[in-house]
Amino acid sequence: MNEDLRNVVLGVLATGVSASLGWLTRTCLWRRGLRRKQAFFGLRDGSECLLVVNRNAGSERAVHNVDVSALLELSALIKDCGARPEIVQHDEARRGLGDRTEFCVGGPYSNRRMAAHLSSLLPGLTMNVESEPASDRGMFTVDGEVYKGVVGVTEYVVLARLTGGEGGRPVFLFCGQSAVCNQAATRYLARRHEKLARKYGSGPFVLLLKVVNSQAYGPDVVELVADVTRAARTAAPATEAEPAGT
Repeated sequence: MNEDLRNVVLGVLATGVSASLGWLTRTCLWRRGLRRKQAFFGLRDGSECLLVVNRNAGSERAVHNVDVSALLELSALIKDCGARPEIVQHDEARRGLGDRTEFCVGGPYSNRRMAAHLSSLLPGLTMNVESEPASDRGMFTVDGEVYKGVVGVTEYVVLARLTGGEGGRPVFLFCGQSAVCNQAATRYLARRHEKLARKYGSGPFVLLLKVVNSQAYGPDVVELVADVTRAARTAAPATEAEPAGT
């Protein structure tokens, strides 16, 4: 074998080894990222999870078309983790917490499951469900602060990761003042789950987000208002009752 041929063979071998090492490195990094993503969402290959949805106003079965878009974004995350979603209507999700990861979408006025989660898991956060006055509908109150929304201009949504029950699987809440807010929260989670995982690990968090000018930008322009994890998970102190006759 002459010198030139030997150099060609060595070059081919070096290229093959380098490509193999690069492929192995990328595969290891991908698998590590997948394991972190699965741990954050509480999903494993072949596992099942719940997608709990509300009903569209005035309909027995239909889901709001914007909420359908939110479900599609969540389904993509679930598929990436190698898991399978089961879509359940809010009034049919009579299951406990912790056995399976749950994604619950919709406000408490149209989603009974969400109302139960807010009451049991977030006693320090309330959302007004009264229809009158209309300006107060959907108003959030947490840590002594009140957050009212203006439809299409400034709206708020709570994005939370919480745990309960014996299984330890998380429940994710997307509780907004409108359907577009719910989708904004799911998109926020899809885009930032790696940062959230680095910051919170597998622990709980409750974030209050602001959706800006949804009538022009849809669910894409979202700002973090506050991390209200501690306040939302702590029951507000009971007020003393007034003496009778006062």
